[in-house]
Amino acid sequence: LLSLLLSSYLLPSYENLPPPASCLLPPPSCLLPSVFRLLPPASCLLPSVFYLLPSIALANAAELQPKSYAQVPVFSSDETFNPEPFGIINEPIPPLGYPEEPSRNSSPSEFDIYRLGIGDSIQVQVINFPNLNFQDDVDLEGDILVPLVGKISVLGLTLEQVQQKIEAGLNEFVVDPEAVVALAGLRPARVTLTGEVSQPGYYNLPPGTILSQALQEAGGTTTEADLRTIVVRRRLPDNSIIEQQVDLFSALQNGTSVPNLRLQDGDAVIVLKVEVGTAYDYDRRLISRSNVSQAEINIRVLSYANERIGNVNLPNGSTFVDALTAIAPNPDGVKINAIALVRFDPETGRAITQELNGKAALTGDLSQDVPLQDNDVIIVGRNLIGRFNFVLNFITQPFANIFSFIRFFDAFTD
Repeated sequence: LLSLLLSSYLLPSYENLPPPASCLLPPPSCLLPSVFRLLPPASCLLPSVFYLLPSIALANAAELQPKSYAQVPVFSSDETFNPEPFGIINEPIPPLGYPEEPSRNSSPSEFDIYRLGIGDSIQVQVINFPNLNFQDDVDLEGDILVPLVGKISVLGLTLEQVQQKIEAGLNEFVVDPEAVVALAGLRPARVTLTGEVSQPGYYNLPPGTILSQALQEAGGTTTEADLRTIVVRRRLPDNSIIEQQVDLFSALQNGTSVPNLRLQDGDAVIVLKVEVGTAYDYDRRLISRSNVSQAEINIRVLSYANERIGNVNLPNGSTFVDALTAIAPNPDGVKINAIALVRFDPETGRAITQELNGKAALTGDLSQDVPLQDNDVIIVGRNLIGRFNFVLNFITQPFANIFSFIRFFDAFTD
């Protein structure tokens, strides 16, 4: 027992530990001139031993337990990563052009209401008080300067609301003021155009621009655009969103007037894509010849003459004869009666092939002079058509989109 106490007392960790309160003063037994003076009394040893035991136990436990580190998850090639255990919210990202909060359909009359913004100019006439007449522009803070009243905020207000606000301010200085407010100048309309347009983006349009003119500014609509349901969204001063759907196709089909919807600053125009199964009564050829559609289409040509796929830009609404005229194949080296037109079908994801007789089309056979669409592929030569059909038979999965369809032909020529 004495050796155990001595070994515990001589441990190096004992030097770093504060002595217990009972060892601060030596007891009477420690003052005896004997051998025992070399040893601390039992009252000093026992607390020290028990003070060291928890440290020894913790040290032993730390040596026995393996060290733990933050582990990086490793997944095999056939294992699917599941983000849910890691606290990641697996929610789909809303598509572009759609607001976070739901919008509500509004009447055309609500869309015709004009609300003042920065850069607008108004003219005010106060009846019976001509010296109070004024004209002012809405400044960067959304205010105008009214005589006698000072600055008032008009941002987001209608002309009727501005009239009431001016009359309420002047009522403190004159008796029964009656104001007449009119627009003296309109600010430009900064509009967002997105969806099936050739050049999506932000456009500064002149005041009073109608929807069809805005589409022309964006390069026109694509061949996949649905002009029957063009969505126009507008944010009100209370942060609510109203929307209106505009049908430009019926006006072209029936020869009626174009919907007179004038865009305002901050509007968003979304041109939707033709949905699967809804294009049976949609005349794409009529749309392609209109001025609201994109001006040119890109046709890809594959022939043995250049041994690679080439691009031909044609006016939108062009037909197969127009493409033959632009390609100008050599009739001595190529049999133009064996030409294939390949088109991507977005409904099935497949490449639809139609063999055409170029000679018959050039001689006036309308059944062979089919209208072309953007990203159509023309293959010239019977042998090349056979190679293409042979390779196409090995493709069992549909194309994901038009881009994978185009990449297939790039790989095919390589």
